[in-house]
Amino acid sequence: MVTKNFGMNTFVRSSRGLRTLPTAMQAQAVEAVRQQAKDRISQIDTERPVSPFLIDTFARRHDYLRISLTERCNLRCFYCMPSEGVELSPNENILTDEEVIRLATLFVRNGVTKIRLTGGEPTVRKNIVDIVGRLNELRQLGLRSIGMTTNGIALRRRLPSLVANGLTHLNISIDTLDPFKFEIMTRRPGHEAVLRSIEMALSIPELHSLKLNIVVVKGLNDTEVLDFIDMTRDKRLSVRFIEFMPFTGNKWDKAKMVPSSELLSRIASRHPKVTRASDALNDTARNYFIPGYNGSFGFISSMSDHFCGSCNRLRLTADGQIKVCLFDAKEISLRDQMRQGASDEELLQTVGYAVRGKNEKHAGMEDIDVVTNRPMILIGGASMKSLNKKKRSSLSYLNSRPHQPHRNTTTGPRPFSTCSTARSDATRDRLTHIDDTGRPAMVTKSAYDLVTSAEALPDTSDTNVTKTATQKAVDKARSKGNVLTVAQLAAIMGCKRTSDLIPLCHPLPLSHISVSLSLDGPRSVERSRGLEEFTTSGPDVRHASELNDRPPFSIVCQATVSCEGKTGVEMEALTAVSVGLLTVWDMLKAIAGREMVIGDIVVQRKEGGKSEDFVRN
Repeated sequence: MVTKNFGMNTFVRSSRGLRTLPTAMQAQAVEAVRQQAKDRISQIDTERPVSPFLIDTFARRHDYLRISLTERCNLRCFYCMPSEGVELSPNENILTDEEVIRLATLFVRNGVTKIRLTGGEPTVRKNIVDIVGRLNELRQLGLRSIGMTTNGIALRRRLPSLVANGLTHLNISIDTLDPFKFEIMTRRPGHEAVLRSIEMALSIPELHSLKLNIVVVKGLNDTEVLDFIDMTRDKRLSVRFIEFMPFTGNKWDKAKMVPSSELLSRIASRHPKVTRASDALNDTARNYFIPGYNGSFGFISSMSDHFCGSCNRLRLTADGQIKVCLFDAKEISLRDQMRQGASDEELLQTVGYAVRGKNEKHAGMEDIDVVTNRPMILIGGASMKSLNKKKRSSLSYLNSRPHQPHRNTTTGPRPFSTCSTARSDATRDRLTHIDDTGRPAMVTKSAYDLVTSAEALPDTSDTNVTKTATQKAVDKARSKGNVLTVAQLAAIMGCKRTSDLIPLCHPLPLSHISVSLSLDGPRSVERSRGLEEFTTSGPDVRHASELNDRPPFSIVCQATVSCEGKTGVEMEALTAVSVGLLTVWDMLKAIAGREMVIGDIVVQRKEGGKSEDFVRN
């Protein structure tokens, strides 16, 4: 009789098969496994300490770096690339070999022990064999493994040289065993080439690990799960079923996603002795094996059961942006800093800034922002051809400004630009995210509106303040940017981050945000087409010191927020106006003086939700 531990489950193997240990013994076994894990973590920390710059605010230690070598790919998988294609970055924007090695060296010196090369398709990168060889030289600094994720199309002839130069771990993507279905999913031929690459990999004993990645899509390839399991009977490999994930342009639909729990039930119905295997530290997959089989299988449940709590991964895109989470659109450019002459210390400060900004977990499947995040193929690159000019402009601002560290006189990153590769597309008949006046505007998806209005008042101490004087103050501040436009963008960004700012607010899937700021005079409320709107009338002559009165002229901010669902969005609208007016105050304080007053911020109108509608008298 032999006792075995598999993850958190303990079994006894006897002539009668597997049986579960008694409850008390289970508890002891679980505690023993936990202690072993703690001891192993402590040993790793002692052997290979991680720099504080690679530890986030949730104490996660990032010792795994994924480097995208290219945006290009020789397949067109529908879940990875939009059907209309993508616009690739110019070659000069892609990291050079020297830049890749410099950044890899920096990360390894500070605690990274595992590097994985990705794309695009990494095998289309020139000199990839040499790059692997140069990365292999970093073993003397603490690097332990070099992996690669590939589609296998152009791998077979290069694989022996790659392994000889230091490649230790290989993942090959193959979503179907049907050659006809393969062309449907990848929009290209090449199924036989991938199978030949798998056979080549199995024939190289120096390769430490071979895994097959299968993105499972309901109604397309989910019926092949058991066929992939059968491959593990005689082959020394692991197949990993990956939940269909949302990215820009892949037409993700929750109904197309098959939860890993459902797949496991199907497998267990065919193989009732399926057993949970012990998972490696920080492993993304939940691993299992079938007694008597040479291989294993696992599930990467990014959507239904995320593994954010143990995430130790950082990503370096092909154009040199550091990306701390696959589902987070925020990026910071290390390439630009390098090309501006930044030292390794300055680069490390920027890396630390990005890591400290990593969220505890990514959004749920209902809330992931697939508008500003890159298509999967470009977790190394530029932007979709279908993105219009203003959408790209907003993306550039969102990606760079919130994460640009302040300049420190002694240490810290230099100022830099993070999205210099964004380009316009003048072929569109109409820019969907620009209104008739040329200002940015979100596309409306719902009719559930809430309007909030407030005023920021430049220098209310003078009864002779005029609209002209206010305009001059705004014009003078243009060296810091267009005041009203910057405030508008800040208001929209603040609205989206309400749940991060207000502790008891839940994150909501907002369908529309509209923010307007204007130089305005006294207002009157008029009803137009059933909606409350603000209009201006002649000059106001009342004294500004009368708190209940309106000053001569002011800047008016109005926000309309919509959400699909039975919930209110008052807090989102109030946050938008507050952040917008605080931005105006910040940009004008040196010119208009610090006696400016932010007036009452009130909810003007609410429609929908669980509570009754509201209109302020």
